[in-house]
Amino acid sequence: MNAAVNPKRLLEPDETTDHVLGPHGARATLVEYGDFECPSCAQAYPAVKIMLDHFGPKVRYVFRHFPLREVHPHAELAAEAAEAAGAQGKFWPFHDLLFTHPHRLGEAHLREHAQQAGLDMARFENELRDHVYLQRVQEQMQVATQLRVRATPTFYLNGEFVDVSFGLQHLQRAIERVLDPA
Repeated sequence: MNAAVNPKRLLEPDETTDHVLGPHGARATLVEYGDFECPSCAQAYPAVKIMLDHFGPKVRYVFRHFPLREVHPHAELAAEAAEAAGAQGKFWPFHDLLFTHPHRLGEAHLREHAQQAGLDMARFENELRDHVYLQRVQEQMQVATQLRVRATPTFYLNGEFVDVSFGLQHLQRAIERVLDPA
């Protein structure tokens, strides 16, 4: 990594490009790099949702794309579709549909999800066909590469990597330590 790049700076949420749940002043900021076709991300999704409900406004959550194109052929287009949904104010409902249907990520399925999310279909289809959001997805992938992200899901809590390779309870404990350091 370039010595001039501060990893914590790369992990600061940007309201103009990131998808963020939770208040700006939350004591804990959780950034996830994920892939909609990744089985581990699909397994982590309900646990993360439970944690966010449990901790409420104490945690700010950011989802960023890191589609592993070599092993997940639908992941990048799914990320573009999620961005197209986000442009219509429906990123989170679309995100939820993708993670609850991880084996339904082909183009026809993405259209079905878009209809279910209530998107303007002409706009969605045009933006997907023209790859309007591919650059945004690739920029998030470049930042992930600078951070040395190699797998999904990858989590950072207040700018620090949290290893969840042995289970998401490590993430929950890390959040608890941030919220109650005593």
